[in-house]
Amino acid sequence: MGHHDLIIIGGGPGGYNAAERAAAGGLNTLLVEKEQMGGVCLNRGCIPTKTLLAAAKHYAIARDSADFGVRVDTVAMDWPTAMKRKAKTVRALRSGVAARLKKHGVTILEGQASLVDRGTVAVNGDTHSADRILLATGSRPFVPPIPGAESALTSREILDLGHIPESLVVIGGGVIGIEFASLFSTLGTRVTVVEMLPEILPSLDADAAATLRKRLEPSVAFRLGARVEAVEGSTVRFTDADGAGTAEGEVVLMSVGRRPVTDGMGLESIGLDLNRGAVAVDDRMRTNLPGVWAAGDCTGRSLLAHSAYRMGEVAVNDMLGRPDRMRYDAVPSVVYSLPEAAGVGLSADEARKAGRSVEVKSLPMQYSGRYLAEYGQDPGFGQIVVDAESRVLLGVHLVGGSCSEIIWGASALIEAEFRVEDVRELIFPHPTVSEIIREAVWEF
Repeated sequence: MGHHDLIIIGGGPGGYNAAERAAAGGLNTLLVEKEQMGGVCLNRGCIPTKTLLAAAKHYAIARDSADFGVRVDTVAMDWPTAMKRKAKTVRALRSGVAARLKKHGVTILEGQASLVDRGTVAVNGDTHSADRILLATGSRPFVPPIPGAESALTSREILDLGHIPESLVVIGGGVIGIEFASLFSTLGTRVTVVEMLPEILPSLDADAAATLRKRLEPSVAFRLGARVEAVEGSTVRFTDADGAGTAEGEVVLMSVGRRPVTDGMGLESIGLDLNRGAVAVDDRMRTNLPGVWAAGDCTGRSLLAHSAYRMGEVAVNDMLGRPDRMRYDAVPSVVYSLPEAAGVGLSADEARKAGRSVEVKSLPMQYSGRYLAEYGQDPGFGQIVVDAESRVLLGVHLVGGSCSEIIWGASALIEAEFRVEDVRELIFPHPTVSEIIREAVWEF
């Protein structure tokens, strides 16, 4: 049905951003998406969850406003209105993505794509050829082989709840699970998190994870080191150090990770290398097949929307002959809970395991005047991990306030290999929460 310079399979962050960059670079680009433009992130992940978390934050601010001298007689959460706002936000952003792609001349095709060979894609019974193919097929929630697990909701279905549940059991204490636990506990739901590991949020620094967990208690009950044995309706059965236990919830959320979407597209039949279901790529996002690249969650490398953006850009730059490579050392991680947590680079434990001699300094967030003014004694901290010999920053870890809006700067410092002395010379705006980084480096 036509020849293109590039066919991209998947319209999520990795795919639509790459399509825009490729078209701007002069490539005749076809983007194929089987569901809704924007992928999981925009439609069933990042954006809808953050919209609902914003609603919960407004609710909490109104509820606690007396501490700031603002008296509100009645505070109530209007869940249907919050859900309407969520849907409106998603529609607006989806339309914005489509408009940008149209502006750059990207052709969009809706349908299920499969690879006939490394230069031919079949969609809706028609074939399309291209000199280059980029796989950006994303990921889906992983449902483990636990009896009754299929009866639990995943992150996709829970976003369509028509009411605020009285009780919720979250299986999995990772980022997605903790965000939903924070959301619903703020709105009054009795929440229990059942996590197999000894601490929540294994992707974060251990001190940051523990600080956030303690902040969420007692609104959230945590069952750590607990292995789920079965889901029986509203009952989750688990085994921990004390033996058999149960957790009851009107709603049960299964949130134990995500898996790359690589099935049903004929990838194996054309000889594409897969690693445990993920597309194997190098640091330029090239697969083992010439002319075929992959980006985003389907690579299994860094299942984050911002990583997918960057992977897609690296792939397009490689197609266009521009020197570039994917670097994972300074990819920031954020938990958009109430409060937030964020980190980038190595934790102290990771640095030591890598054979580095490290120094670590931590300060309460209250060292920031802006934080104290806005958040009071709400627990939080800023931590800096430094190489003891070179004094180069290895990691920055934050809990509290608007960490998500600060961590990119820490990422830049680590990417550029700033030393303690270099950071000391920077001018941070005052008063800002970001000054906790400046305060911490003066502790060395």
